[in-house]
Amino acid sequence: AKRAMLNARLSLIALALFCAALLRSAEAYKTVIDAHSEECYFDEVSQGTKLGLTFQVADGGFLDIDVKIIGPDKKIIYSGERETEDKYTFAAHMDGRYTYCFSNKMSTMTPKTIFFSMDIGADPNAAPNVDSEEHHDKLAEMISVLSNGMYAVKHEQEYIEVRERTHREINDSTNSRVAWWSFFEMLVLLVMSAGQIYYLKRFFEVRTVI
Repeated sequence: AKRAMLNARLSLIALALFCAALLRSAEAYKTVIDAHSEECYFDEVSQGTKLGLTFQVADGGFLDIDVKIIGPDKKIIYSGERETEDKYTFAAHMDGRYTYCFSNKMSTMTPKTIFFSMDIGADPNAAPNVDSEEHHDKLAEMISVLSNGMYAVKHEQEYIEVRERTHREINDSTNSRVAWWSFFEMLVLLVMSAGQIYYLKRFFEVRTVI
């Protein structure tokens, strides 16, 4: 009876975690960072919470950006220079605000377009309480495995979404440039044709001397 009750409870907890993971939205953002400027975003989480940052530079210059992740104690958790794309995950070492900064200060005149997503894992302090210590250990272990698996799947899905948006943006930009270049070529051909017709007409024109 105890085993059946434990299995039923595990099934309910697993179903709840699965539904929560499905209902949790994957937030992806787009921002334009001007030259000589920096933009920062933040999340406030509890100690032990898993965090993730996925980003990709879609347009501007050499498609590079400086990235920093700063903890509540002002300690730099991650720092990268002139990166085009990356994904980084870590666990919060203390309660507080974790800041993600994108810097375009190295650029003299070119703004950068960036797609990025920030992911927050489940709060480890929100684990369910079970009377039995043995049951608690088993539940904690299974919940941890399930949570890590769902987190990895969700984070990969966000990364694919960011890449898809970036590639769509690049394709739209390329198609627009090709269309404008084709229009420019057609205009040049029309002007050259009109010039040649006018020159030939003047060349064969009969001049009358009075």
